[in-house]
Amino acid sequence: MIRKPSTFLLAVFAMMSLVSIVSQAQPQLLLTHHVREAVLDGQAPAIGRLPGGQSMHFDIVLALRHQPELENFLQQLYEPSSSSYRRFLTPQEFTARFGPSQEDYDALIAFAKSNGFTIVGGSRDAFDVRFTAPVATIEKAFHVKMNVYSHPTENRTFYSPDREPTVNLPFQLWHVTGLDNYSLPRPALVKRDIKINPDATTGSCPGASFCGSDMRAAYYQGTALTGSGQNIGLLEFLGFDIADVNTYYKNAGQTRTAAVTGISTDGSSLNCTSPCNDLEQTIDITQSLGMAPGVTTVYLYVSNTSDTAMLSAMSTDVPLPLQLSSSWTWGPADPTADDPYFEKMASQGQSYFQAAGDSGAYTESAPWPANAAYVTTVGGTQLFTESAAGPWSSETTWVDGGGGWGSNVLIPTWQQLTGVITKTNDGSTTYRNVPDVSANAYWSFYVCANQQLTCTANNWGGTSFAAPMWAGYLALTNQQAAANGDPAPGFINPTIYPLGLGTGYGSDFHDIITGNNGFPALTGYDLATGWGSPNTDGLINALTSPAGPGFTLSATPGSLSVVEGASGTSTISVNALDGFTGSVTLNATGLPNGVTAGFSPNPTTTTSTLTLTASASATTGTATVTISGTSGSLSATTTVSLTVTPSGSGPAVSLSPASLKWNNPIAVGTTSATKAVVLTNTGSATLDISSIAASGDFRLVAFKATKAVTPCSNGSTVAAGASCTIKVAFTPTQSRTRTGDVTFTDNASNSPQQVPLSGIGK
Repeated sequence: MIRKPSTFLLAVFAMMSLVSIVSQAQPQLLLTHHVREAVLDGQAPAIGRLPGGQSMHFDIVLALRHQPELENFLQQLYEPSSSSYRRFLTPQEFTARFGPSQEDYDALIAFAKSNGFTIVGGSRDAFDVRFTAPVATIEKAFHVKMNVYSHPTENRTFYSPDREPTVNLPFQLWHVTGLDNYSLPRPALVKRDIKINPDATTGSCPGASFCGSDMRAAYYQGTALTGSGQNIGLLEFLGFDIADVNTYYKNAGQTRTAAVTGISTDGSSLNCTSPCNDLEQTIDITQSLGMAPGVTTVYLYVSNTSDTAMLSAMSTDVPLPLQLSSSWTWGPADPTADDPYFEKMASQGQSYFQAAGDSGAYTESAPWPANAAYVTTVGGTQLFTESAAGPWSSETTWVDGGGGWGSNVLIPTWQQLTGVITKTNDGSTTYRNVPDVSANAYWSFYVCANQQLTCTANNWGGTSFAAPMWAGYLALTNQQAAANGDPAPGFINPTIYPLGLGTGYGSDFHDIITGNNGFPALTGYDLATGWGSPNTDGLINALTSPAGPGFTLSATPGSLSVVEGASGTSTISVNALDGFTGSVTLNATGLPNGVTAGFSPNPTTTTSTLTLTASASATTGTATVTISGTSGSLSATTTVSLTVTPSGSGPAVSLSPASLKWNNPIAVGTTSATKAVVLTNTGSATLDISSIAASGDFRLVAFKATKAVTPCSNGSTVAAGASCTIKVAFTPTQSRTRTGDVTFTDNASNSPQQVPLSGIGK
């Protein structure tokens, strides 16, 4: 009898095989870089080594698979005409399609164990593993020396590997986070200069300062949505003290119902007690809950050293929070190290809001991750309300609010839409521009922090107040989407840029058009405030629209009368909904026999001229012609009533006089007295006038109708035997003979008709 090996033995054999593969692998460079230029070029001189026994936290990130497929998937995911529109993935589905293979993940675990690393977190779904190990162990595993260097621009030292790390694995890793502390994370928060006297505020917190709930009253102005059923995730480089949050609510006279839960992503402490400063953490909690007081839980994802550890946890946690916020900026050696997590969040329907910073305008060098492609960056404003806890009154740019671009991220497709980046707003046509949106960041808030020792009013400001507020606003949005049975909007940038260009912009955003941060605030998009702040539930409704952007069609005129052998025209207009910017292909159905339809141009993005031509033997009578438009999976229709009349029985045009001439010279730049042309319908059917236009130095002059005279106008009708009148004035631009004409376009068989015009300038 042949006995099968036990499951335990199979597992042992598999692990031994992995260890063997790892031990035989040649050292592989990672796909991102880790050593700062200051180390490489000698600007930061080495002054020693890290002690070999010192313990370090670090995070190994595996590379994604099928990157081109992921980028195509993201494009389709946010394209309203795509069958994949808002069909988000779960973390497990993302792993199956784009995450590391099980074999590679197992090989990394084997590599870590063989090198003496202690696992403290991570998973295959998070495509990272978080470890601790002594410095000497890290140096051996990554083939580096961990040196201490003198910082070239700050009065401190930092540690860093002396060269790019390599690993003995049969494949390339993506990144290792935590191998240096050259750049320290900083909150997007500033204290008011005592020389600055802030304008009087109208908040409901102590000192007439703003509570987080006042942002809800100003920007949402409703009560139906509270964020019920939603969770908010906050990225924090330090832990917090819940006593400070409780003090805030007590002093504000409010009750907190949402749970506040800390999650250590790499073993870092969740506690922030003296001398720890939890000002930023408390602000993030109270601002997000002020906008969405009914959320279930606010999760704080904490790491003292690792951005990737926090981002991986935020994109994999159960329950998965759909609205995320970061009020911290940091400077990784290679910013692309974070991009896979931002792409993963967008794939899963998560919205990540990032504070834009508080140093005004910047070019070439934006604070990371404010200019990351798949985050929504929030700028700063100064808000005025009508009363304490009252509605929005006005808003201007906060002078210190961050905005501009960096040279390390190319401009995304949604910022390439015509009308976004202009010569007026000074945006970059090459690089990613920020902010995308904005909200109040002025020195007007009430805050409590530092173990209840400090509660102040109107002393602190920063875009760190604005970013978590937006996360709370998205919690309201996702609550409404869930209640309607619709998918979450997810990463909102591909939606809000078309919205900003659409006719509904004013109902979706408060467009901030005053002030500057170094870039001017302008009508529409600008690098001071982005598209602006949210306007009540208008933006919520637009973001939760299940169909996304779309369009309607209209026809002017809506009825045409055509004689056999003649043509008539109508203008078909594409009316964008929710910022639709696509092209529409037009088609006509329901045409009578012998009638043909033509569109120019076709497809169109705005208007097209429809020409309906009846042959000499066309079917007479009245029919309804349906005009349909398609753009991807989107469609719309309108109708035109067409009457075909027998030859000889239709409308006919007679013009009197046949020409107009100004015999007396008119001084250049001055306007003559008007002359009239009378149009008479001498036919037996109603005349439909499509358009009347004058050319050259001549113009039509509007006048009021009288009992004796009826003005002709675009879209008007003239009954059989009736007349109408136009008046023309001459304004010469040069001192010589000037010519032009008046053209009538209508449904008469000899359309268009013209009246020649001439005059002399002096």
